Amino acid sequence: MQKIIPSLFKSVVITSLISSFTFASFAQAGDTQIAPPPTLAVKAYLLKDFNSGNVIATQNSDMRVEPASLTKLMTAYLAFKALKNGHLQLTQTLPVSNFAWKVEGSKMFIEPNKPVTVDELLHGTIIQSGNDSSIALAEGIASSETLFAEMMNKEALRLGMKNTHYVNATGLPDPQHFTTANDLSILATALIRDFPEEYKRLYSVKEYTYNKITQPNRNRLLWLDPNVDGMKTGHTESAGFCLISSAKRDGVRRISVVLGAPTDAARATESQKLLNYGFQFFDSKLIYKQGQAISQLRVWKGAENQMASTVADDVYVTLPKGEYANVRAVMSSTQPLIAPIKKGQIIGNVKFVLNGKTIDERALVAAKSVDTAGILGRAWDSIKLLLQ
Repeated sequence: MQKIIPSLFKSVVITSLISSFTFASFAQAGDTQIAPPPTLAVKAYLLKDFNSGNVIATQNSDMRVEPASLTKLMTAYLAFKALKNGHLQLTQTLPVSNFAWKVEGSKMFIEPNKPVTVDELLHGTIIQSGNDSSIALAEGIASSETLFAEMMNKEALRLGMKNTHYVNATGLPDPQHFTTANDLSILATALIRDFPEEYKRLYSVKEYTYNKITQPNRNRLLWLDPNVDGMKTGHTESAGFCLISSAKRDGVRRISVVLGAPTDAARATESQKLLNYGFQFFDSKLIYKQGQAISQLRVWKGAENQMASTVADDVYVTLPKGEYANVRAVMSSTQPLIAPIKKGQIIGNVKFVLNGKTIDERALVAAKSVDTAGILGRAWDSIKLLLQ
């Protein structure tokens, strides 16, 4: 069964995110006119809305690139996961190996004869971008950086980062250490979503002092834009200057990934251009809350003959400003819907259509379980179905 709901989202029926739509492609369809994204002096970029997952602007987002110190987002993600699971404690001290102490590149300046706490190592990794602190965390979690890299790859696959492979916890160059702008946006989203308190506590800190050495956060946007509250910088000669940034304005969060800028200053200015474009020309709205009853559907051969559909998660949709009134919602449901039905079972979907083009699609799920009816009820509904 298919139902078309014209115009506005007031009477729409929806659910959990299935697809991620790129607005660059839909600007060419129908009568919709969208301001083009800014021209950026970078190798690749991606801008997405945090809540809806919709990609607003992209260029070379599936191109294989070197992540440099953006790698440390995954190092931190696994450290946060270990803290959540009780495998690490913030006040726990970890030993510093000679390997961690001697690693090249940016440092926190930890020392082998001076144990350091997990919390200090997190600050050193996130704010100071320390390669030494990243390795110390990796060894504390998995006993070796090699085993930790295996954990990183398993986590990347679980998160849906299909074009990423890690060989270290630092981002030091290696031919087998690579990712994409799209995968990095998935990781950034997951870190903020899964560990919001850790993100808030650490990623907006502008400087950190360890071993009497104060180092600034390399994310210039923390000083330039009050809406930016994190994420991470990266740089090697081959990768260029990279920045993942996240900004929140009026309750709307956007994530920007900029890779391969020519200078430190350029990665900040190009990221700010991208974020400003997203906030100026696009809206993101909450359409339905998780568990909210959306529509009543007929149930056959069940202990109840009506059941509400709902959404598995909060549903946001991102569109160019002024376009919400032009969207149609086309709802489809499984027919006939026959008991037993389990709570959370997918029972239909909704497609959002603008100017004849599907711009997003969501699943409808059962709001509660419905058991089968007794023998007489099942027989009666069987007869009704035959007569339809």
